[in-house]
Amino acid sequence: MQIADIMTPSPTTAKASDSVRRALALLEDQDIRHLPVIDDDRQLVGLVSDRDLREYRLPVLEELDNPDQADDLMDTPLSEVMSGDIISIDSGEDLVAACDLIIEYRIGAIPVLDRTTGELVGIVSYMDILRVARDVLAGE
Repeated sequence: MQIADIMTPSPTTAKASDSVRRALALLEDQDIRHLPVIDDDRQLVGLVSDRDLREYRLPVLEELDNPDQADDLMDTPLSEVMSGDIISIDSGEDLVAACDLIIEYRIGAIPVLDRTTGELVGIVSYMDILRVARDVLAGE
């Protein structure tokens, strides 16, 4: 089975200049945990996860006491918080290769790139892999 068979195609993305506030809104609105960061040519330049952004959510009481600090944190550009050293995979690779990368690098998702253009075409997460494993184990 190839990555293209199980990946989420055309994932929600952000730009490096987008704010933490926008990224948090996208993650929440789309109910996702990983947000690829792309440039104008849909080339992958980074990845940000809900875990990366947790420190930017102040407790409510702290936010009420220091609203300016909360605004400053939320206005931080993603370029300052994203992971720029990204593990990616080609859409033609098999599922075993994705499993190996997730295990080796202890990551939750892998951006999927088109082999010829380098353009972001999808994302595959451990949840996608678990769904396939569940179906195989259930005999579907």
